Amino acid sequence: MKTYYYLLASQRFLLEEEPLDEVLKERIRYYHEQEKEIDFWLVKQPAFLEVPQMAAVKGKCPQPCAAIVSTNQQFITWLKLRLEYVLVGEFQAPSATIADPLASLVQV
Repeated sequence: MKTYYYLLASQRFLLEEEPLDEVLKERIRYYHEQEKEIDFWLVKQPAFLEVPQMAAVKGKCPQPCAAIVSTNQQFITWLKLRLEYVLVGEFQAPSATIADPLASLVQV
């Protein structure tokens, strides 16, 4: 199992009100320059919020929500310092309750 860290907010806030795309593009550019593997993902309506132990977190976040999920705790902390109105936390996966840490409730 790995520890995944997340930053959670309403989709509207993350995708429309904040310049998140610029921040993520810059981070991707930096990772490519450093020849570092991407360790963060944008997940709309993350499925991990549906497990019982995440009910309180889900209840605090306006729906529909979106999350930046990462295996890099420092990156999530860095994002938290740049964005307001977000929740942060962590979970272990894969587990009995969270099989896929990047699963979304959005059907593609």
